[in-house]
Amino acid sequence: MCIKNPQTPPEMYNKFDVAYLKMALEWAKLSHCQRKQVGALIVKDRTIISDGYNGTPSGFENCCEDDNDKTKWYVLHAEANAILKIARSTQSCEGATLYLTLSPCKECSKLVLQSGIKRVVYIHQYSDGEGLEFLKNAQIEVLQITEEELRQ
Repeated sequence: MCIKNPQTPPEMYNKFDVAYLKMALEWAKLSHCQRKQVGALIVKDRTIISDGYNGTPSGFENCCEDDNDKTKWYVLHAEANAILKIARSTQSCEGATLYLTLSPCKECSKLVLQSGIKRVVYIHQYSDGEGLEFLKNAQIEVLQITEEELRQ
């Protein structure tokens, strides 16, 4: 189910959804990117199994933009970082929920599907909505909770 209504009915989400999104907002602050700071948490059975924020790969300088203020091609999105962290662990994303401050792009949506994540909860919508449509068509539950709703 894809909810795009800024007034998401409260029965569509719970206090844990709100808490994890607030935590993702804090995680986004760890990003060194200037243009956009995005945070992600992967939660399974009410346990955070991974986290991520957008940034450069390990070992690269923490500078996400070039001299023209364009994002460097090798910058990883927050959800990709979180999913890749799981790949290096003994955990599995199967059946997990992904909490994001910004909905996934097309490329990251493919990673979400392949990783076994079954639910995506986000605050802001990415400029291109195709990633969300892809997830919806793949029967992954997609839910938007706005910043205004987080403050209630």
